[in-house]
Amino acid sequence: MSDVALEVWGDPIDHSLSPAMHTAAYGFLGWDWTYGRRRVDERSFHAELTGLDAAHRGLSLTMPLKHAAFAAAADRDARAILTGAANTLVRTGDGWHAYNTDVGGIVAALGEQGIVSADRARIVGAGATASAALVALAELGVGEVEIAARRPEAAAPLVDLGHRIGVDVTKVLLSEPAERRVDVTIATLPGGVSVEDSVAGALAATGGPLMDVVYGHWPTDLSRAWDRAGASARGGEGMLLHQAVLQIRAFATGGVDEPLPREAEVVAVMRRALVGD
Repeated sequence: MSDVALEVWGDPIDHSLSPAMHTAAYGFLGWDWTYGRRRVDERSFHAELTGLDAAHRGLSLTMPLKHAAFAAAADRDARAILTGAANTLVRTGDGWHAYNTDVGGIVAALGEQGIVSADRARIVGAGATASAALVALAELGVGEVEIAARRPEAAAPLVDLGHRIGVDVTKVLLSEPAERRVDVTIATLPGGVSVEDSVAGALAATGGPLMDVVYGHWPTDLSRAWDRAGASARGGEGMLLHQAVLQIRAFATGGVDEPLPREAEVVAVMRRALVGD
């Protein structure tokens, strides 16, 4: 496999760890692929996309481009359709095909924490990643999800999404004490967002294991609270890793279901690149 160009786009983008992971995987597999990064905002997205040459097989998209990527696609996978967001574009003969691999990344990361099913869950935050988290929880069989948000009105689309996928979604103020115990918590707040100790402690006391999608601002206020409570807390590296594996599948085969050659070894190589070994 040669003469394939791939990139990750977003704004900001310099912090992205995707080039290190993808480059390590392609080198291990013996593929002559390049994977770069480009700072692209919503205003310039369309012009940048239409200006790509045929060597560009696909793109990874981070914030704030996931909704723009979804809108630009000619076709979309089921997870992208449910969330209304895409973090992966693959060039096809009929145009760009959009995928949301964040959902599968969350499922796999939770599995590494030993969470393969649950009844009740909590999502902290109501942004774009919260939609992926909700779909991931539904895939694990969760029937009830509480959305703890700074602005509960922002969670209205998640309530609607819950109706569509058979999950009972309720919304509460993040500042309200968390009283009902859940089996797992997924935090989707942006890196650097502060949570008061009393609120974080209440969430930790009833929250089960924590998966915080943040990986560049660790530890977070929430992870510290989970540590104080003696509970399991992990950052977003697992999600980042496993969503990237699904992206590489899509770039290689045009789908996410077919494993890569020697995939377990590929994952190990990517994990080492992710942590800088």
